[in-house]
Amino acid sequence: MFIEQGVNSENKFWKYLIGSVVIIIASFIGQVPLLLGLLYETMIEGKAYPSGNDAMMHFFEPNLTLFLILISFVFTLIGIYFVVRYLHKQTMLSVTTSRKKIDWSRFFFAFSTWAIFTIVSTLIFYFASPGDFVINFKPVPFAILVVIGTLLIPIQTSTEEYVFRGYLMQGFANLAKNKWFPLLMTSVIFGGMHLSNPEVLKMGNIVFVYYVGTGLFLGIITLMDEGMELALGFHAANNLVGALLVTSDWSAFQTHSIFKDISEPEAGLDVILPVIVIYPILLFIFSRKYQWSGWKEKLTGKINTQEINNI
Repeated sequence: MFIEQGVNSENKFWKYLIGSVVIIIASFIGQVPLLLGLLYETMIEGKAYPSGNDAMMHFFEPNLTLFLILISFVFTLIGIYFVVRYLHKQTMLSVTTSRKKIDWSRFFFAFSTWAIFTIVSTLIFYFASPGDFVINFKPVPFAILVVIGTLLIPIQTSTEEYVFRGYLMQGFANLAKNKWFPLLMTSVIFGGMHLSNPEVLKMGNIVFVYYVGTGLFLGIITLMDEGMELALGFHAANNLVGALLVTSDWSAFQTHSIFKDISEPEAGLDVILPVIVIYPILLFIFSRKYQWSGWKEKLTGKINTQEINNI
């Protein structure tokens, strides 16, 4: 089973603490190109250094900003590979899925399902409240965005999934020897990692509910499906299609998208609705398609370390 693949007597929790530090260092190294760009613009071109995250997001041309932000995830993913391979003596497959190979049909099913939903819901919002949007489409910048987004956004989302639903999920399983604690902890940490996003500052900490709920949803489908394929597909569609369709002055990604949301953001039903309605519907769809069973055991059961060590 997926979460048990990282649980053994040699894989102590302290290794995950060291591994996490290495992954964070790799992430910082990946931010060097962004830092060099900032230094060039401020010291050579004489621009004022951005005073905060919002100013940072508008400092460069949007496609350049997106590229510089996303390139750091390439370094982070490399860091994850080395930590998994050489510190934990595992394969990347073992932190991806319990299957003999990655099931790409699962990835693309989750990707297409959420991509279609995102496109349809965005068009509904646009036609229902056209005054809240302006057409932002510019052919050449959008084409560049498509290339950058298609190449790097799946790396960004996959990196986050490997950290939370793969690496840390198995790490907390080593610590707690059960499944509910890794599910809860990775969801809360996932939510906390997004608290610095511009939309949180704009709409308040209630957005934390959405991020924790999303982390919980991704964790549930990973545990129930015994692998990350569905989570990888969902997350990639969420960020890629979102970046191509809609941007705003307060969103995490500033992009040359098709639409720009100019409405005043409010944290209301649109924040809570995905968590309490849409995600349960997706869980139902996935569970029927992949014939999930044993929900209580897979989400809250104990891990039998003796049985694992005998395998």
